[in-house]
Amino acid sequence: MKTPLQEPTFLILTALAEGPMHGYGLILTVTELSQGRLSLRPGTLYGSLDRLADDGLVTVDRIEIVDGRARKYYRLTKEGFSLLRAETERMRRAVEAATSRLNGRAAAQPLTAPLRPNLAGGVA
Repeated sequence: MKTPLQEPTFLILTALAEGPMHGYGLILTVTELSQGRLSLRPGTLYGSLDRLADDGLVTVDRIEIVDGRARKYYRLTKEGFSLLRAETERMRRAVEAATSRLNGRAAAQPLTAPLRPNLAGGVA
């Protein structure tokens, strides 16, 4: 699997880091983790899970029958945990570098010009 991971893939793996989940649970958790920015459709989710399984990053943990329908629970494999850990560390370092540069810039000069009153007049 190529890194950096796309955000939906990263969030699916992150959701599964807590433990096995079924599809609908993953959809809800990904929406929560993304603070509502990302809402996976079932076709997108299951396509991603199939690719992740083909890459050896997730596997089916168990299948339960609920209301006569099979409900698959997925879990991370050791490889999935390793990839998620590595990607999280890569992202942490990137955020640390950006934060450091932003803090350095903020110390050198403000990001925005100071506010000055509008002396041109008019109705506000």
